[in-house]
Amino acid sequence: MYISNVEIQLSYADTDMMGVIYHGNYVKWIELGRTKLIEDVGYNYLDMEKSGYYAPVYNLEITYKKSIKYGDKVIVKTWVEENKNLRTIYGFMIVNGEDEICAEGTTTHIVVRKEDFKPVQFKKVFPEWFQKYEEIKKK
Repeated sequence: MYISNVEIQLSYADTDMMGVIYHGNYVKWIELGRTKLIEDVGYNYLDMEKSGYYAPVYNLEITYKKSIKYGDKVIVKTWVEENKNLRTIYGFMIVNGEDEICAEGTTTHIVVRKEDFKPVQFKKVFPEWFQKYEEIKKK
């Protein structure tokens, strides 16, 4: 199983009234992690779009376990949890500088045609990409 890592640069503007990082920022970080994973294995999401397809989020699950505060080190770890014909599930873990899990979960994506948003089989439209995910996914 391959795990991609991306360090997040926090800003004071990311905090909420309680002095912790606002929970909505985590969703943006998950996207950064997924993009980094795609790039790490040799692909580019923009190339998918140029080919006439999107991979929208179908489902998002996140469990918050520990607050992150301004000044903390934050790393997003991302991997391919499942890779099916019609959906890919990415797993993620957001950890602090002490490697404590602050949040974890999954995002599920489907591939759709740009023109009508009808789902297509990832395996058929991007066979090499699909195969790469088969090689690196969680066993």
